[in-house]
Amino acid sequence: MNTRRTGRALRVTEKAADVHSLRPHVIDIDLPQPGDGQAVVEVRAAAVNPSDVKAALGMMPHAVWPRTPGRDFAGRVVAGPTQWLGAEVWGTGGDLGITRDGSHSKYLVVPIEALSRKPAPVSLAAAATVGVPFVTAHEGLRRAQLRGAGQTVVVFGANGKVGQAAVQLATRAGARVIGVEREAKTYVGHSSQPVRIINAASKDLAEALLDETAGRGVDIAYNTVGSPYFAAALESLAIGGTQVLISTIERVVDFDILSFYRRNLNMLGVDTLKLSVTQCARILNGLVPGFYDGSLKAFPVDDSMLLTLDQASAAYRRVLEGSRERVVLVP
Repeated sequence: MNTRRTGRALRVTEKAADVHSLRPHVIDIDLPQPGDGQAVVEVRAAAVNPSDVKAALGMMPHAVWPRTPGRDFAGRVVAGPTQWLGAEVWGTGGDLGITRDGSHSKYLVVPIEALSRKPAPVSLAAAATVGVPFVTAHEGLRRAQLRGAGQTVVVFGANGKVGQAAVQLATRAGARVIGVEREAKTYVGHSSQPVRIINAASKDLAEALLDETAGRGVDIAYNTVGSPYFAAALESLAIGGTQVLISTIERVVDFDILSFYRRNLNMLGVDTLKLSVTQCARILNGLVPGFYDGSLKAFPVDDSMLLTLDQASAAYRRVLEGSRERVVLVP
């Protein structure tokens, strides 16, 4: 009797000119045999992030070819240490889909230290959406020294996925949170306390933020957009405050060095591509209690956004074109 276990995976072999010409191949694969210190995860759901698409397009200079894309995943351990067999796990990693085969595949090989048990209240599809947004938000807030009560955090792009994760983490810690959005009047995500939304089109956004804090300014400005809000974020900071940057549209901006150092300000760049799947597992392990007590929630996934590997090209296009919904592949 043939007990061979097989599956399929996406494969990119060369750079594409644009997302419309990106055609990842679907290949057949066998169940991998884990090496020493490794485990094999049967991927049940894998989110598609903008960085996944950019990597597949060849926009990541350190990416290897050929490879299977994908950073985020949720699934079940099917090979490896006995104590892990059958366990439902979740994860992400800046190395996945870049320097090693990623999660847009039925099977994913990871170090044992990269295994993190999925919180039971979170479905597999939703768990696959947590990785990049929450790890990115966590790292920015951690490095900016989020403490909670008594602090004010402004999140530029609060309704985006990293923005929502930052709001969740900051309100969970007890900080007051202000969101900035261009096309929304309300915050659409989960939070542990009310979130005040300011229209980004305000005549003087920095002044509006200072008014919200009685002139003191904010302790942390989490800027998920970059250059469009760079100046307003700096101007709205309290003495000793920190701006966190994770992305940008324009690479060069005006910068008042004198004001920066006289106000003892800080600026942080956060690129989670520098965090391995093992490092990300440690971060997710620290967030697990929040998903049990309800202070943190994964992003909902509409059934229409659950796509097969054969639909990967369409999935990638949706994400790069700015889909507000989380797109998840189900290998």
